[in-house]
Amino acid sequence: MRRRPRPKIYDELNVTPLMDLAWTLLVVFIIMATATVQGINVDLPQASAAPSLAKPKTRAITIAADGRIYLDTSQVTLAELEQKLRQYKAADPELPVVVKGDAQIHYEQVVQVLDVIRQLHIDNLGLVTQRLVK
Repeated sequence: MRRRPRPKIYDELNVTPLMDLAWTLLVVFIIMATATVQGINVDLPQASAAPSLAKPKTRAITIAADGRIYLDTSQVTLAELEQKLRQYKAADPELPVVVKGDAQIHYEQVVQVLDVIRQLHIDNLGLVTQRLVK
């Protein structure tokens, strides 16, 4: 009498069909997500060319080695500096100002500029220095 062979027992699960299904669902999800994000095309209005008031323009006051005072890039006297800063302060109450003084100038010149800034009640002030390299 001939014996029938026993069926082979598998101790592993074949995950290839499950991986195919996962990749297919992922591709469908990506396609649907990008299709819904695009939305409807509309013509957007153009913004004006005027600068935005949300981002304030920092004004730089520079005192050169020979004592000349510059506001941004134009040379000014103390009186002109006060007048221009007053105008800028009227346009932007939170006017940011930085003061850069040459290392060779007299301290009195920096104090004069700081007095003008203090009289105008400009509180957003920075003093520019150079980092000491050792």
